Amino acid sequence: MNGDARKTAEALTYLSGFGNQHSSEAIPGALPIGRNSPQRAPLGLYAEQLSGSAFTEPRAHNRRSWLYRIRPSAAHPAFARTDNGALRTAPFTETAPDPNRLRWNPLPEPEPDTDFVRGLWTLGGNGDATQRTGMAVHLYHANSAMQRVFSDADGELLIVPERGGLLLRTEFGLLHAEPGDMALIPRGVRFRMELLDESVRGYVCENYGAPFQLPELGPIGANGLANARDFRAPVAAYEDVEGPVEVVNKFCGNLWTATYDHSPLDVIAWHGSHLPYVYDLRRFNVLGSISYDHPDPSIFTVLTSPTDTPGLASVDFVVFAPRWLVGEDTFRPPYFHRNVMSEYMGLIEGAYDAKAEGFVPGGGSLHNMMSAHGPDRETFDRASAAELRPQKVDDGLAFMFETRWPVTLTAQAARAEHLQRAYDDVWQGLERHFGPLH
Repeated sequence: MNGDARKTAEALTYLSGFGNQHSSEAIPGALPIGRNSPQRAPLGLYAEQLSGSAFTEPRAHNRRSWLYRIRPSAAHPAFARTDNGALRTAPFTETAPDPNRLRWNPLPEPEPDTDFVRGLWTLGGNGDATQRTGMAVHLYHANSAMQRVFSDADGELLIVPERGGLLLRTEFGLLHAEPGDMALIPRGVRFRMELLDESVRGYVCENYGAPFQLPELGPIGANGLANARDFRAPVAAYEDVEGPVEVVNKFCGNLWTATYDHSPLDVIAWHGSHLPYVYDLRRFNVLGSISYDHPDPSIFTVLTSPTDTPGLASVDFVVFAPRWLVGEDTFRPPYFHRNVMSEYMGLIEGAYDAKAEGFVPGGGSLHNMMSAHGPDRETFDRASAAELRPQKVDDGLAFMFETRWPVTLTAQAARAEHLQRAYDDVWQGLERHFGPLH
């Protein structure tokens, strides 16, 4: 464990709020007043805009930040191709889309000296990164801190730790994420990941489409689900490092590398809305039925990446957080279901209330569009006979990446040793109970 990194992580302070026009400076006076790009920026810094959306997108959807840095991002040598490892990008064409229900055990332990970039392993996805549509599901495992800096021009990275804490050093400052948190690194933002434990593991949704936003609340009203105030953005912190630093850039599906003569994490001050953040999933304000029936899982949406069709997301990030079940005359686990959306589900801790066994932390399941799924036989039998008292579900934390298109597997996911070959068996033994007088 890196004790110094943990001390740093646990002492961090944050700016609160989702989608805010935040501002921060590591040195007083570094932020210009009354303008973005003065003739001479304060403290001899360079002014630079980072655009996460087109200039002319509506104000509510416009993402951009102004950075005031020791050297401009343009001051770097040429990039050269490097090995992609187990990282893959849409369009996914290695296998045919699979209608079968699939489930995986956790990734095996990483090889020695595996950092976050080397430890990324792509399960599959959809869309086309060059067209900024769709998403990818990755898993990561690592046992070494990054000595290099990484950025992703293809999409934003939603990181869900399952084992081990993370210290993320970004251009905007530092973020601390533990299992139970999620962290988001916007498209193009550079960062380095340090480990707070000997090894770490988790999930990543790479969103090629519109940036994640909070879902509309509709008849819920003004409050509920993920509250904007609980999202935490970093305060400005910088590295003033002269010397060789490797920078890896993911661009149109491939990794490119260059050796800078300085650290690109050299932003002294910034303001804007295109910025990284972290969120504690246990703060999700769960809403549900207080009369009967199980609500649709959309009620658990934390963030959504919208498309041009209202209500039809490119990808939703959904969390099944601790909650009370009180429905009367109601089958309380998630119901049997066929869905026009595709669902990848992962487990952060504990157990999931629709699966009695086999679905373990660090593992995941994929139910592509219109594949029939629901509780396994053991869960069905137990829930059908349970006495319906108020019940607290607090022994697990699960999440879902739900997407409008089928998730096509990579070849490595389709052939993985940790793919469970008998997943269909969990629904065997669901007996016939029908009878005219039943």
